[in-house]
Amino acid sequence: MADHYDALEARAPIERESALFAGLPEVLRQAARSPAYAERLQGMDLASITSREALASLPVLRKAELPALQKSALPFGGLVADAPGSFGRLFTSPGPIFEPESAVANPWRSARGLFAAGFRGGDVVLNTFSYHLTPGGFIMDSGARALGCAVIPAGPGNTEQQFELIEAYRPVAYCGTPDFLKILLDGAAASGRDVSSIRRALVSGAAFPKSLQEEFSARGIEAYQAYATADLGFIAYETAARDGLVVNEDIIVEIVRPGTGDPVPDGEVGEIVVTTLDRHHPFIRLALGDLTAAMAGVSRCGRTNMRIKGWMGRADQATKVKGMFVRPEQVAEIGRRHPELGRLRLIVTREGEIDVMTLAAESSAPSDDLAAAVGATLQSATKLKGAVRFASPGSLPNDGKVIADERKYD
Repeated sequence: MADHYDALEARAPIERESALFAGLPEVLRQAARSPAYAERLQGMDLASITSREALASLPVLRKAELPALQKSALPFGGLVADAPGSFGRLFTSPGPIFEPESAVANPWRSARGLFAAGFRGGDVVLNTFSYHLTPGGFIMDSGARALGCAVIPAGPGNTEQQFELIEAYRPVAYCGTPDFLKILLDGAAASGRDVSSIRRALVSGAAFPKSLQEEFSARGIEAYQAYATADLGFIAYETAARDGLVVNEDIIVEIVRPGTGDPVPDGEVGEIVVTTLDRHHPFIRLALGDLTAAMAGVSRCGRTNMRIKGWMGRADQATKVKGMFVRPEQVAEIGRRHPELGRLRLIVTREGEIDVMTLAAESSAPSDDLAAAVGATLQSATKLKGAVRFASPGSLPNDGKVIADERKYD
C-alpha cells in the first residue's frame, strides 16, 4: 500500500459499494433532522435506501438552487440541522453560496488526492488558492496538513513576494490553478528567480490540457489535476496512471441524464450528482451542473473506485427560443413519454429572422406516425412547434448535450 493513502483505495468494488450503502440510511436520517431535507424526504422509507437504484428514487438538489434556497432561510437554506457555531470555519462563494467546514481533520477529503499527486509528510507546500472568504485555500491546506506537510498560505497573485517565499522555504509542491503555476514559472524565468525546488503540483479550478501538463513535465514538475467544488471538497483526483480521475472514498457519485435524476449507462455523458456521507453536513444527490462520463474498469494504479473522465462541459443548456426558455428537463420529458426513443438532441437554428427547433431522435423504427406523435409531445412540453428528425441508434454525439444552440448572428 506504499503508493496508496490507505487500504480502502484497493478494496473490491463490491465491498466498497456495500460499505457506502450500509451507512447511507443513517446519513439520510441525520439529513432529515434539517427542515429542508425533512420536507424533501417526507414519506420516503429511508431505511430502504441501500442501493443505487433506491438512491435514484430520491429527489435531486441542484446546486443552481442553493443561492435562492439559502436566501430564503439563512445561512444554509434549512439543509443543515446544526447551528453555524458548531462548525470550524464558515465561507461564502459566488452566488452567493454559504459553506460550512466541519470541525474535523481533513474535512474536505483532500488528503487522498494530494497523496496520489506525490505529496508526503515533511514536504513544504506552496498553496496559492485563496484563503479569503472562500474555502479553496483551506480545502488544500487541511489535506496537506493531514498528510504532515508544512503549508505556505500564499494565496493567489503578488508574484514577487511568492518568489521570495519560494527561495526562502524551498517548497517541493504546489497547489493552485494551472494558469497561476505557469505565470510563476514564466515570471521566474524572465526575472532570474529560482523556483526549481517545486517538483510536484496538484492543480484545480481551471482547464488543464495535456499540452500544459507536458510543458510542466518538461520543466521538471509532475502536475496532477483534481475535480473539487467549494461545497463538497474533493470529488475525484488524478493518479500516476493518468487514466481518468478516481472518485474519492466516502462519497457516492452518480452520472445522470441532464435535466433529470435518472442515471445513465456507464460511458454515457451526463451530469455529476454527489451524495456525501458526512453526518454533520450531508448533501443528498447534489447535482453540480457539470458533465462527465464514467470509465470502464479500474485504474492501472491499483485504486479500484469508479473513474470519471473529468470535466466535460456544463449540463445547464437552457436557451431562449422565440422569447421562451427551453430547458433540458423538457427534452427529458419527451424521452419519458416516448421510451422507444434513444438519445435526443434539440437543435436550435435560425432561418432568416426566425428561430427554428428540430428534435433529433434516435429510433430503430422511425415512421410518420411516430414523428407526428413526438412532434405533438415536443409542442406540449415546450409550448413551441418544432420538426422531428430521426437518427439511427447510437449515431447522435455522446457528449451530454441535449440542447444545441447553433444560431449564428451576423
